[in-house]
Amino acid sequence: MTSCRVIVVGAGHNGLVCASYLARAGLQVQVLEALDNPGGAASTIGFADGYKVSGLAHILHSLSPKVCEDLDLYNAGLTMGLSLQTISLDQKGDHLQLGENTVSGEGLTEKDIAAYADFKRDFRGYARALEPLMMNKPPRLKDMDFPDKVTLAKLGWKLRFGLGKSAMREFLRVGGINIHDVLNECFDDDRLKGAIAVDAVMGHHMGPRTPSTVLTYLHRLRGEIHGPQNIPQGGMNQVVNALVKSATDAGVSIRTGCRVSRILVSDGKAQGVELESDEQIAADIVISNADAKTTFLGLVGTQELDAMFAHRIHTTRTAGDVAKIHIALNSLPVIKGLSIEQLGQRLLIAPGMRYVEHAFNHAKYGEYSENPVLEITIPSLSDSGLAPPGHHVMSVCATFAPYVLKKGWDGNRSQFLARVVAVVGQYASGFENQIVASQVLTPADIETEYNIAGGHWHHGELAIDQSFMMRPVHGTAQYDTPVDGLFLCGAAAHPGGGVTGIPGHNAAQRILAMNEE
Repeated sequence: MTSCRVIVVGAGHNGLVCASYLARAGLQVQVLEALDNPGGAASTIGFADGYKVSGLAHILHSLSPKVCEDLDLYNAGLTMGLSLQTISLDQKGDHLQLGENTVSGEGLTEKDIAAYADFKRDFRGYARALEPLMMNKPPRLKDMDFPDKVTLAKLGWKLRFGLGKSAMREFLRVGGINIHDVLNECFDDDRLKGAIAVDAVMGHHMGPRTPSTVLTYLHRLRGEIHGPQNIPQGGMNQVVNALVKSATDAGVSIRTGCRVSRILVSDGKAQGVELESDEQIAADIVISNADAKTTFLGLVGTQELDAMFAHRIHTTRTAGDVAKIHIALNSLPVIKGLSIEQLGQRLLIAPGMRYVEHAFNHAKYGEYSENPVLEITIPSLSDSGLAPPGHHVMSVCATFAPYVLKKGWDGNRSQFLARVVAVVGQYASGFENQIVASQVLTPADIETEYNIAGGHWHHGELAIDQSFMMRPVHGTAQYDTPVDGLFLCGAAAHPGGGVTGIPGHNAAQRILAMNEE
């Protein structure tokens, strides 16, 4: 049996972050990755001959500045791309351009323009007030230790004195409700409300009227606290390469192409892992970057778990609702009213909240949306190396596309792709004739390709009952688990998904603190 101090299962970005922190603290760390390359959902892939694109995550907007500084990522090669604006498309060419604090477009009233600035200021303030919860383990509400009390004290201070009395009351009023009601209170323009609603529901089995969508909107918005959204030069692989260099410079050993088949447990303690090759690697600490269902129900096994805990894990909501579609184009799409520079921004097709809610209605019944909500980028405009000369790649997040399709995905991928192409074609004339190749990754495909149970971006819904001290479930919400020596460091843990590096950071701090006790 080969011996190793710490094993991290999965070389996704959080696994690499966690490994780097631990190695810098003097621990011997080995990362094991099932795929042939590190990065997981944040890696750049080839989907057709000569065409490359970011596999799942295609926009960087929330990577923690603390992680970047602590791990010296900028000296390791990380370079942020140009800032992206969000442009909500209109078939008549009356597009809306949404910035950090400003919005512009034909037909917008001065009232809505002013309300947008106020709305973004207020909601960024709410997101900032929650920051003490983000960079620390979520506090328990029972049997709190001293760090839990400190975190709650910081949160209380931020809410009361950071926001002020009236803003705190407003936050407490809207924090648990749906984004539909909030946006109707603030704005008149349907286009503006639809564009904002996308950030509350994208990646989730939720429509604008679903409770907790204010919380999911704040989760997305918190990235703006630290910088604008962008597409790194070379795609998300640039982020991964910087993380890999930082980790290996710290002494981390990374093995790819070796799938962990089970986590070895004896007398309630993790002892190491066994690979599909039957090789066993012993360790004092095992850290899983996989989702909670894969970790506990797959790698550990229910025989090693309390029945009630296993049931809680089994019933977490982890079914994805977004398809990732990659399209190779022989020329740049032409959209009325958009310049070439604007085509390189983040483009949305969500003309109103009613449109978004109707798209979600299909998913409630195991159907894909007839008129899906689309988030579109054309990364080859800023990085010509992603496609042959004169050609381009388009990356599309299409929702709603449920993990369990009533009629099954095997015979329906092409039909869903046709619907997406038809919707884009309503804004870009002749779009269908520009397509050279395409790839559709449904949530079921994401589960298979990226080893994510349910194919959910965030390894589980970010509803209030699956957030903070209840993420992924009560009993393993502070990164340690009922199995002694086994920890979680991925998006299934607090604070959830997105290319933030925060779960990896927090898990490492928790492990180091427990080792000192």
